[in-house]
Amino acid sequence: MGGGGPIPPCYQMSVVNPSRIWQTDNVLKKELPILAFQIVFVVLLSRLFFFIYKPLHQPRIISQISAGFLLTPPFLGRYTSIFQFIFPVNGVFNIEVLAHIGIIYYAFLSGLEMNLNTILHVKKKAASIAVAGIIFPMIMGPALYTLHRKTYGKGDGSEIEESTMNAYLLWTLVLTVTGFPVIAHTLSELKLLYTGLGKAALTAAMISDTYAWILFTLFVPFSINGTKAIYSVVSTIIFVFICISVVRPIIVKIIDRKTERDEWDDGQFLYVVMGLLVFSHITDVLGTHAIVGAFVYGLILPHGRFADMVASISDDFGGGFLAPLFFSGNGMKLMVTTIFYQDNWLATIIIIILLCVPKILSTLFATFFFGMRTRDGFSLGLILNTKGAIALIMLNIAWDRSIVSVPTYVVLTSAVLLMTIVVSPVINAIYKPRKRFEQNKLKTIQKLRVDAELRILACVHNSRQAVGIISLIESFNATRLSPIHVFALYLVELTGRAAALVAAHMEKPSGQPGMQNLTKSQVELENINDTFDSFGEAYDAVRVQTLNVVSAYATIHEDIYNSANEKRTSLVLLPFHKQLSSEGALETTNVVYRDINLNVMNSAPCSVGVFVDRDLGSLPKLNFRIRMIFVGGPDDREALAVAWRMSGHPGIRLSVVRILLFDEATEIDTSFHAEAQGILSAVMDSEKQKELDDEYVNSFRLTAVNNDDSISYSEVDVHSGEDIPTVLNELDKFGCDLYIVGQGNCRNLRVFSNLLEWCDCSELGVIGDILASNNFGSRSSVLVVQQYGYGGMILGKQSNQVTTNNDAFEVLI
Repeated sequence: MGGGGPIPPCYQMSVVNPSRIWQTDNVLKKELPILAFQIVFVVLLSRLFFFIYKPLHQPRIISQISAGFLLTPPFLGRYTSIFQFIFPVNGVFNIEVLAHIGIIYYAFLSGLEMNLNTILHVKKKAASIAVAGIIFPMIMGPALYTLHRKTYGKGDGSEIEESTMNAYLLWTLVLTVTGFPVIAHTLSELKLLYTGLGKAALTAAMISDTYAWILFTLFVPFSINGTKAIYSVVSTIIFVFICISVVRPIIVKIIDRKTERDEWDDGQFLYVVMGLLVFSHITDVLGTHAIVGAFVYGLILPHGRFADMVASISDDFGGGFLAPLFFSGNGMKLMVTTIFYQDNWLATIIIIILLCVPKILSTLFATFFFGMRTRDGFSLGLILNTKGAIALIMLNIAWDRSIVSVPTYVVLTSAVLLMTIVVSPVINAIYKPRKRFEQNKLKTIQKLRVDAELRILACVHNSRQAVGIISLIESFNATRLSPIHVFALYLVELTGRAAALVAAHMEKPSGQPGMQNLTKSQVELENINDTFDSFGEAYDAVRVQTLNVVSAYATIHEDIYNSANEKRTSLVLLPFHKQLSSEGALETTNVVYRDINLNVMNSAPCSVGVFVDRDLGSLPKLNFRIRMIFVGGPDDREALAVAWRMSGHPGIRLSVVRILLFDEATEIDTSFHAEAQGILSAVMDSEKQKELDDEYVNSFRLTAVNNDDSISYSEVDVHSGEDIPTVLNELDKFGCDLYIVGQGNCRNLRVFSNLLEWCDCSELGVIGDILASNNFGSRSSVLVVQQYGYGGMILGKQSNQVTTNNDAFEVLI
């Protein structure tokens, strides 16, 4: 293996129809089956590695490189017959062409998902961290490359590339870049996206990724063509300027008009793809690289609704099938044997580790300058050290152009992979607490002081739910003595590319040029934001902040946990998964909403309320009737605390009905009691619970009922399970606008255990399920309350949760 780098292979090809334009072999017979087999092999293998790495929260790019690395000499590559069967020489050219088309698509989608509004209006501190992450590697990179040349092999550099200037340049550039899409995926997997650390990392990563594209455009041509590249760079800059100032206004006007009229079809999207290939070809001819044109093309296209359509259509094809071919190619070139089969292999490994240091040191320095904790600065530096597609593209260029030798390529690629792989395990270890959440009495309504601010996290999936929940929050009687701080959390399902959705929701959509240019989720966020803002403006004692969470529905409850914990809320309000139809019945909106509610109730860091809305927003708060049904247990005491707080509203009339249990209705479910004995922190003894119930009810009667004519109290006797539905039917005849009940998960009575087996929606408990049933026939809304501190709705081992400190990073966003 000489200093000139790898020798390009020669292809032997039979020519058919020599007098025709297409002088090639029979494509359908020989080349297409080979190509199809290679695509299937790489895609399936990369998917397999992705599922293997999933517990470690590794990005897809690592699994795709692993698919190619499996074909290197230490593994399947040692068997020449197997390798030639999968990648025969006459099939390499075709797979390389498709791989490069895949990376062009990847660059195009990266341009589409860039949020220019965030980049242009970012604060100086976040920009300073991103710039520091470029300067330090530029200073330390050449020194580490010199050390590599001196320590590798015999130390005389005989096996290293001869032309060092271009290698110096590419070596340094690779160390400076940051992969924003990979970081967005990693933070999403670790549930850190909406923490202070996550927001700071995302903002700095987006800026750093933008700088990386600029550096790529300016310096990579010099590493290929030397000083002659000045013409390529200048012409490319002119081309980009023309694209932004001339081409973009024309394209945006046409596309926005067609998007607003919903005139897009598959045939018209073909023109978008053709434009991608044209732009890529132009920058390739100019001497920069095809991906620069692809990125610029994605950047100038309208973002929002149109970008969402394009990404959803082309992501599976470009990112799912073609891009893995390119990244697996990087893995095939990773000949790690060149590191270990030489004398100074230990020094080479130390250099690989040292290559991970510059970015971390630069971020540590910048965050220390801004007065942040060392742990947070180290974590932020580790995240920003994550590499992505640009670093691998640079390495691929260096390989193809023989700018670096095989040993240098392996050392640098190994460092890039190490930087990316270690992020998830290390960050998870740093920010993963041993205990779930610290016990805090302020996380319940019952223990909250009367003069304390009530902090509510209101989760919604659409603007209709927002109207109902706002009407419910209005009932909480916000005053200057007892204000309310509402955090409206819009839940968005994460589909497709994480970075695209995250970038789209990093800024409020009001900054977008027009509603027709917004995605469906952005339009919904705009409406929800306006609805809650109007609510906040109508009341002096109410503060409102609209947030959004983009996450997979299966794990979005963890983001809700983090938001509730960071905002120090006492109550999380969740919308029921059914909504009122035009016929007056509750119909399922999305069954996944129920799974989210169940997951939140299992281990929420504060009290939880599930709101069954029967058009509560249409009712005036004058002579508003609330009925609270009290049976007993911590959930009922919390529900009574909620009703007690609402009773202070001047237009509300509260009726509290206590159900007293006698005879067989008092029988204890011993199986439940035995199971709960080892799990709950306080022994759920029925007599002790009855004492607590009596004490709280007596306090309510003495303080509230005797001093307020708008509050009434009554008691009803129940002797068996059959009496409960009868009692509820009798109560419903008197009519009310809102029922407030406890979920009752800690009631260890046999009568409720038996009735729970017949419940359609166990998250509402026995009483709540009956009141919310269409068969019951009630027209009243229902609020089901679960008190924090009693193990959640499902008793069992609770999983750990990633939490972090938000304060140090708020200044960055």
